Amino acid sequence: MRWIENVAAIGLFSLVGAMAGSQTGLAQSFELSQNGKSVGKAKLQVDKSAAGFEANSDADINMPGLIYKFSEKESLDSGYRLTKVELKGEVNGAKATVDTSKLGAQFLMKINANGGSTTTPLVMHPHAVFMPDFDPGALQVLLSLGAAYNNANMWALVPKQAGSITAMRIVTNADMQGTLNGKPLTVHHLTMTYDSNKTELFSSPANELLQAEWTKEGFALVREGFKLTPPAKPGAPPPAPAQPAQQQPAQPQTPQPQQPQAQ
Repeated sequence: MRWIENVAAIGLFSLVGAMAGSQTGLAQSFELSQNGKSVGKAKLQVDKSAAGFEANSDADINMPGLIYKFSEKESLDSGYRLTKVELKGEVNGAKATVDTSKLGAQFLMKINANGGSTTTPLVMHPHAVFMPDFDPGALQVLLSLGAAYNNANMWALVPKQAGSITAMRIVTNADMQGTLNGKPLTVHHLTMTYDSNKTELFSSPANELLQAEWTKEGFALVREGFKLTPPAKPGAPPPAPAQPAQQQPAQPQTPQPQQPQAQ
């Protein structure tokens, strides 16, 4: 994950609910942590629209060296494909806005930051996901879009510098186990990479976002009420069952010589 990379210079934050089935109107809350310590919150709200879906998300991180916040609204068609996104954010006091929309065979990404503005035309890939860091909305769109199209030809729209689009690679790992609000469930595990970014994604059988991990940087985004069951760890074999104590044989008694009786 490339985060806080020349923020003052580029004025942008390339940092690093569900739409499964017909479910809409879902609101999800997430906790952001680094190395197990809470550093912020994030939220996601998804609603059905006349054209498909509207996804609203936000995040707020406050930790030494990083004050990062954003709010975002995405418009998607019925196949979870991006049509328009509006984002407002701030990193360590530097504010920026990003507007991206589909226009013919292109995405137009307009970035306003540091008093300047750039508009970059990018090749339009149907399976593209707008990917600011720590965004539960982006990760949920990724899961829903990937499930609909077998994770094929996935691309990341990256709001960094003038904007770019780059291919993503998604690997399916073995299922794990977890609990959501105390109820056990099977957890799908994906590994997503693009450029130098790597994210571990965990989702429900309905492709709802449950957890994301950026292990290199120690960050995690965890849905409220979710706990991932740790996998079994190899170690020493279990101790042998305790054996009943054996009774020690009685030691023979050595007869003592009798003393003569006094007359």
